[in-house]
Amino acid sequence: MRSRPKSSSPLCRFSAAVFAFCATCAHASLPTSIFAPHSTPASEENKLSYFVLAISALIFLGVSSLLVYALLRYRARPNDDTEPPQVFGSLQIELSWTIIPILIIVVLFLGTARVLFSVQDAPKPPSALDVVVIGHQFWWEFRYPQYNVVAANELHLPVSTRSAPRPAYMKLTSADVVHSFWVPQLGGKTDLLPNRVNEMWTDPQQTGMYVGQCAQFCGPQHAKMLLRVYVDTPEDFQKWISGQQRMQAELGQARASLVSQPDAGSSNPAVPPHAPATHAAPAAQSGDASDAIDARNGQLVFEQQACINCHTINGTIANGRYGPDLTHLMSRATLAAGAAENTPGNLQAWIADPSAFKPGCLMPAMHLSDRQNAQITAYLLTLK
Repeated sequence: MRSRPKSSSPLCRFSAAVFAFCATCAHASLPTSIFAPHSTPASEENKLSYFVLAISALIFLGVSSLLVYALLRYRARPNDDTEPPQVFGSLQIELSWTIIPILIIVVLFLGTARVLFSVQDAPKPPSALDVVVIGHQFWWEFRYPQYNVVAANELHLPVSTRSAPRPAYMKLTSADVVHSFWVPQLGGKTDLLPNRVNEMWTDPQQTGMYVGQCAQFCGPQHAKMLLRVYVDTPEDFQKWISGQQRMQAELGQARASLVSQPDAGSSNPAVPPHAPATHAAPAAQSGDASDAIDARNGQLVFEQQACINCHTINGTIANGRYGPDLTHLMSRATLAAGAAENTPGNLQAWIADPSAFKPGCLMPAMHLSDRQNAQITAYLLTLK
């Protein structure tokens, strides 16, 4: 991988000083700040933005200074009714306002081209991780062809260091309309287009969780098409891959457990403020032991409904491709592309009425009974 070149030019030092305060404030308050890069492409783009902002600031100061000078120098004075001297044509001025803008444009063009080529033409090392990103209305699908793993909405990447580089090379496409993949701290946004594959790469250099979202209007729930990128250590990333490769048990095998976990109640901060109280209710329970909410019965209900036409659960008959893969649903921190925390109460409320969380989402309410919703929830809670 190409290392980020060090710059010691006065202009770069000036631009860094001018915008240091902005960078500090953005880093401290906004998780989507472009002033806190954590990958090589993001750092290159960040440095280019400083450079362009510095030149723009110099142009603004120069033009403003000339304007103020002209206003003061040639202002109307008391009792001065004489007409100012008329000047028709000036070769020096015409050359100045032609040559100087051309030089500025050439400098900006060369600086931008250097960053574009250094990012787009970076050589792909043998250790690179391949990821296929597919945009849907309104969620993200992530495929890892090297490991035969499929995830949704939460992208896991290994940290990349100089001693052990592990950049992620992503191929991006859309299953329906135009979307845009944007995680500001890891790189610029890249559009996802139907019937076209775009490419980008990133090499996260610090572990942690980075947030992003779709940056192209794609429908009524564009604002809630969120995504998370978890940057793990190599060991943690391998553990996550191993967990995602596990198949789920089929109906009737040893995976029946009663679900009797209370939810967080109305204090759950992930519940939409306009949502009904049922969003915070725990999975429904029956007082009769014979009617206990059983995960095996939940799988049976799940497989008898239209759920299997849209969702996949590896190891079962569910093999739908229209909705997110649910094989390891409970390994994710959020539901509905980041619209809510992944808790039992939120999960049951989402199954009962998805539009309460995301009005206009494409998952329909199945209009099942409370007991059926609770059974499906009990089953989905086992998908870890």
